[in-house]
Amino acid sequence: MDTRRARGFPSVLAKRGWVPVGFPPLLGMKVYINGKFYSEQNAKVSVFDHGLLYGDGVFEGIRAYYGRVFKLKEHIDRLFHSAKAIMLKLPMTHAKLMEATLETCRRNKLTDGYIRLVVTRGRGTLGLNPNRCSNPQVIIIAGKIQLYPPSLYRKGMEIVTVATTRNHHNAVNPAIKSLNYLNNILAKIEANTAGYEEAIMLNAEGYVAECTGDNIFMLKDGQMFTPPLSSGALHGITRGTAIDLVAELGLPTSEPNMTRYDLYSADECFLTGTGAEIVPVVKIDQRVIGNGKPGPVTKKVVKAYHELTKVSGERIAKR
Repeated sequence: MDTRRARGFPSVLAKRGWVPVGFPPLLGMKVYINGKFYSEQNAKVSVFDHGLLYGDGVFEGIRAYYGRVFKLKEHIDRLFHSAKAIMLKLPMTHAKLMEATLETCRRNKLTDGYIRLVVTRGRGTLGLNPNRCSNPQVIIIAGKIQLYPPSLYRKGMEIVTVATTRNHHNAVNPAIKSLNYLNNILAKIEANTAGYEEAIMLNAEGYVAECTGDNIFMLKDGQMFTPPLSSGALHGITRGTAIDLVAELGLPTSEPNMTRYDLYSADECFLTGTGAEIVPVVKIDQRVIGNGKPGPVTKKVVKAYHELTKVSGERIAKR
């Protein structure tokens, strides 16, 4: 598919039978809310919840593979870090959140899929004051997700740099995985309008931060590079996994400030994210990367990642 021609994204892609993102209607889906399970139709929170009114809350996107929830502890750790940063006290312990996530998978008979864990500030007034909110709402959805069409994983993705700047650390810190994702959404809109699935976001200094929903890696002269967390990159769980897998291949990973020039001159490039997994990149801003095909190191990392997901993670079935 020529993504540059998909000007009507996502409607054009939907007409072709591909749903780019989301949770398709599932008969009998059970949604966890504050310790109870509700049908998809009856899973509700207050319209006065500050998660809805102001994007006041935190979330995690988590994957399940082969009957295991991949990197669950790491995701819950990050949720707690995000909550602490916005002074949101989670109403459950780390262990209970992990078990609630696993139980949601069991209730939905999910062995392979995507889990969205959300914690909102809770019901409040129409004012901003978070101290006037009720108890935080814990929501867990276990369903499916497909961010990109399968062909992009085989042939590689073309991406573009957009004008929307990554959030400044002194504004909404990019390390916080908050419900306010408008910064990323605006960049995504730019990419989609230009006919691309994904886009590179620069920080206020003009250095590469990350993509709208993924971290970015590049290989040059036998060494791997990825932007530092200080550039505005999310503390990606899959990012960390990729760094470990690359090390197992005998390649060091450095985290310098990177410009678009660095990306243009790369031998290989790929994106990482829980939802996206690992996606080869073959063209950036109309500059061909390497030979214009997914590179050999990228393919090895993809293979190693998929092998790891088969054996790693918290078992969903009770022992």
